[in-house]
Amino acid sequence: MTPSPPSPGPRRSAAPAARPPLRPMTARERDEAHRVASPLELFFDLCFVVAIAQAGVQLVHAVAEAHAAEGILYYAMVFFAIWWAWMNFSWFASAYDNDDVLYRVVTLIQIAGVLVLAAGVSEAFEDHDFLIVWLGYVIMRLALTIQWARVARTTEGAERRTALRYVGGVLLCQAGWLGLLLLPGSVTPWLFLVLAIAEMSVPLYAEKDFNTSWHPRHISERYGLFTIIVLGEAIAAATIAVKSGIDENDALGELIPIAAGGLLIVFSAWWIYFVVPIHAHLRTNRQSFLWGYGHYLIFASAAAIGAGLEVVVEQTVGKAHISTLSASAAVTLPTALYLLTVWVLHARYFKTGTTQQLVLPSTALAVILCTFLGHWAVLAAGTVTALSVAAGVVLGARTDSRGKADAPAV
Repeated sequence: MTPSPPSPGPRRSAAPAARPPLRPMTARERDEAHRVASPLELFFDLCFVVAIAQAGVQLVHAVAEAHAAEGILYYAMVFFAIWWAWMNFSWFASAYDNDDVLYRVVTLIQIAGVLVLAAGVSEAFEDHDFLIVWLGYVIMRLALTIQWARVARTTEGAERRTALRYVGGVLLCQAGWLGLLLLPGSVTPWLFLVLAIAEMSVPLYAEKDFNTSWHPRHISERYGLFTIIVLGEAIAAATIAVKSGIDENDALGELIPIAAGGLLIVFSAWWIYFVVPIHAHLRTNRQSFLWGYGHYLIFASAAAIGAGLEVVVEQTVGKAHISTLSASAAVTLPTALYLLTVWVLHARYFKTGTTQQLVLPSTALAVILCTFLGHWAVLAAGTVTALSVAAGVVLGARTDSRGKADAPAV
């Protein structure tokens, strides 16, 4: 009998090819397969939520002390700085992430910048002192400028001109933000408006001759992940507020309807956002810029829902110096804004027929009307949003059963 050959030993996987620590900053393919968010991007998002949480805390204090108008104004300004830095990094990374050592270090510097900004949020709200916020923003924006300078050094032609326009535009706007420190506080809101418009004009100008190769699926995933994180922060903030209310005031009976309504609102907000895959709609810069810019309202309103739930808890246990109506509005108004913005930005593109189109706008109106229901306002608003999800599921199922185009569940 011929002896059988010895069985081969376990195979060793080939060692990954060595990659140099510094690599050219060249564009990635827009149709690259299996493109997903990187661990560095996820870490980036989590650190940015620290600043969002700080802005939410200050918004709660302002509204609870009957300074809602001023609080909303400074919340809008601080949130813009956080969101704009996050958005610029996300789109840049989608097009040029080469994951080399310098790219990672510069990204970590941007994370450090947002943590510095977060440290200055309370002073911006309470004393109208923007020095630390401005310093954190400088760190983030200069780091982004370094990334674009690397692109300009590596590329040529129209792509290089686009990178240089980004460098010049970012630096010019950053010089303008010095006005927050040098000009009187009375002009701060107007300066913010002018410079916010200037900031949002930079990508439009920079890419007028050349479109960067951002990845539609990657971008939609990045925005979706950040939405999840912001909604999670809203739940965390509301949970801590409810727990404190129970521990300090033994108000379990009064807080259960608020907790239940808040959960229904946040759960419905998640469902409504993720019911349709939006990446197929992001075909051109015009479509993507409108969609991306509009997310300022989605992120800001989602975070404000959590702040509003904290306000309602504080008002219920007697800590807030505002009426029940004002406290309820702190939840219902950002919820309605969230619903309308999600509908405008992508849900409406997937609706079939007038009935489906009216679900979210009608829900937003009904949520606003819930404001007048006193201590039951939050639970009523949560019930309304949950019913809108159920209505969307039923309408979507009916549309599918008739053989029409796929319809979303909300």
